[in-house]
Amino acid sequence: MKKRFSARKEASKVVMIIAGIMCAAFGLKGFLIPNDFIDGGVTGISLLISSITDWPVSVLLFVINIPFIWLGYKRVDKLFAIKTLVAIIILSLVIYFIEFPDITHDRLLIAVFGGFFLGLGIGLCMRGGSVIDGTELLAVYINPRSFLSIGQIILLINVFIFGVAAFFLGIEKALYSMLTYLAATQTINYIIQGFDEYTSVTIISPKSELIKNVIMRHLHRGVTVYKGERGFGKTTFEDKNIDILVTVITRLDVQRVVTRVQEIDPTAFIITNSVSEVRGGLVKKLTIGH
Repeated sequence: MKKRFSARKEASKVVMIIAGIMCAAFGLKGFLIPNDFIDGGVTGISLLISSITDWPVSVLLFVINIPFIWLGYKRVDKLFAIKTLVAIIILSLVIYFIEFPDITHDRLLIAVFGGFFLGLGIGLCMRGGSVIDGTELLAVYINPRSFLSIGQIILLINVFIFGVAAFFLGIEKALYSMLTYLAATQTINYIIQGFDEYTSVTIISPKSELIKNVIMRHLHRGVTVYKGERGFGKTTFEDKNIDILVTVITRLDVQRVVTRVQEIDPTAFIITNSVSEVRGGLVKKLTIGH
């Protein structure tokens, strides 16, 4: 049973990678390449060099990604590196051999939908366990050797790319290319993190038992209870022990939960945090059931 589940899971990952490759190729050949638009990261570098030199994008994508495949082998694992190598080879072959229709010459549509399909492709490949753009691998490699965060490193790399693009392609095209990058990045975030955008809500209140019952029985959401100890400044309590409530809900439920909590205890301490991914538990079942 476990072997069958594992095989099914790996097969679904392969399907994701193939679908991702086709989406990325469509975004590149249907929108970006014919109009000399670029994106950020390794893909953007390949498109920029191709625009300046007329070298084939398919060859540049493979050659420039080779160091990042090696980084993937060193920083992640061998299977990840192999999947990435195969995905990039297939993407290069698809771009070289398969013709896609030239969809539009409207610059805004090119920027938005070119970025969307490219981001969709990159996101699906990442969900499948590979990458077709190695910028994040470079950032992860540099991060321990730098005072910059991974996000800041990626930002600096892309600032440099778009600065060079503004010099060679013109400021207007560079600005549209930045819009392409933003569309691609947002799409990747949706694919990797999901569309539900879950939020973790932490509630600290002396009326925790009543709040817990309302969340569970009236709002039909799960609650985890941590045992804590309260105290701030020089204030003392006869009973320092307190229950800390944590619930994970969709962003649509946040205001509803916060409102009910404040109705019970206007002084309740409430913390909300974005959650990048949720697995297991009853969160999704409860959300669907509701």
